[in-house]
Amino acid sequence: MRAFTAVLATETNTFSPIRIDLNAFKASLLARPGEHPDTPTLCSAVITEGRRFAHQNDWELVEGTAAWADPAGLVARSTYESLRDEILSQLEAGKPFDVIMLGLHGAMVADGYDDPEGDLLARVRRIVGPETPIIATIDPHSHLTRKRLEAANVLIAFKEFPHSDFVERATDAWRIAGQTVSGEVKPVMSVYDPKMIEVFPTSTEPMRSFVDDMIKREKNTPGVLSLSIIHGFMAGDVPEMGTKVLAVTDNDENLGSTVSQDLGEALYTLRGRVRSTELSPSEAYDRALAFQETPVTIADMWDNPGGGTAGDATVMLQEAIERGLSDIAFGTIWDPIAVQLCHAAGERARMQLRFGAKSAPETGMPIDAEIEVIRNIRNAEQWFGESRVPIGDASLIKVGDIEVILNSTRAQCFDTSLFSNFGIEPKDRRILVVKSTNHFHQSFSRVSPLILYCAAGRPYPNDPKTTPYRKAPRDIWPICEEAPDLAQIPDAEVKIAVRQGG
Repeated sequence: MRAFTAVLATETNTFSPIRIDLNAFKASLLARPGEHPDTPTLCSAVITEGRRFAHQNDWELVEGTAAWADPAGLVARSTYESLRDEILSQLEAGKPFDVIMLGLHGAMVADGYDDPEGDLLARVRRIVGPETPIIATIDPHSHLTRKRLEAANVLIAFKEFPHSDFVERATDAWRIAGQTVSGEVKPVMSVYDPKMIEVFPTSTEPMRSFVDDMIKREKNTPGVLSLSIIHGFMAGDVPEMGTKVLAVTDNDENLGSTVSQDLGEALYTLRGRVRSTELSPSEAYDRALAFQETPVTIADMWDNPGGGTAGDATVMLQEAIERGLSDIAFGTIWDPIAVQLCHAAGERARMQLRFGAKSAPETGMPIDAEIEVIRNIRNAEQWFGESRVPIGDASLIKVGDIEVILNSTRAQCFDTSLFSNFGIEPKDRRILVVKSTNHFHQSFSRVSPLILYCAAGRPYPNDPKTTPYRKAPRDIWPICEEAPDLAQIPDAEVKIAVRQGG
């Protein structure tokens, strides 16, 4: 059997002023055929798992280009089209294939393309014809469009937020690929639309139990191949933005429709009750300082580069400076110019430095301070599961008794290795402040007895009721003033079933 695999992925915050060009992909991951490393990125596990699957099953795996850019604003049209066409030309040149396996994100938006993934999948379908299975893994913070459902046979989303299961979902995708090609199964996708948009952290209740129950149902229901919650991405202003439930069954549209509706209706009852409690900066510091055990981790959750923001807000840091806090470490503040100046000055240098708060309003003011350069690292990294995440050239500085990591490649905090790689032992600090919404949780919960979530400033459009959408649907909660009564909505508007496989 011959399989083709490729990756084209990023998450687009359409409100972010930071545009993505080819350099953004080069800074994160741009691997041409055969160049992909042995460790996966968030969306490229289909390649590393594909190598393992092909070796075990004596398949031929043809690798196309793998391109991943850390989340930001719109992708330049020429960048998207050039990477898309590069992958399509590789596919055309190597065909025929028995299966196509793609690593996508699902929330990419390019200049001129509200649905780049749908565009890519439709073009792949035209090349390979109606019979060849097309399978893709996606991030749950995605948009699930009709165009994608019509072009693909199987879409599988990560189940966890944090996305700690991205390798497992790639394994699922290759397992289903093998079953499909052998004729053992004939996948059909069914979708239920609960008419909502929400943030669903799965590391805490009630979503922890919801996902655990969904996993059990997937495992124990004959005929169910995969179940996914598409959380949606509220910072993406596109026509099909919103939460969806996706069931993949073995040629059983009725089963898929029933299961997806059951899960969708149950999810709908949780609206407004799943987000973590969001504290102000002063409330977060008060609680952290009053807590006896250490370290306390505070998430600066809405200045999250993983959601497309710059990661350079200084609201939390300014509060710490004004309070005269010590034994506290920040990871990170994005400022390539400040990093360049610190590297030029060298370690142990003391200097006046202005850094942070350059990207957007409501992110605080730049910090002007005398700092000490503690450590400079070229091409710094952190871990996220099996993946190495670049943060670019980076510097650890001290502002008074406060430690701050400055980075030149935007990336959220995934792992305690972000600190330990700079010689900071997380357990030895009283407070750790990280820029992430929830991806940090699995790693930091191992060392931190208390995790707090803080809404500092407003660099991210986190309230759909007030976000100035132009394209997003208006009939979903909480954009509409009252939650819609699903019983009064025609089934055609909330249920989608797509039969694939000929």
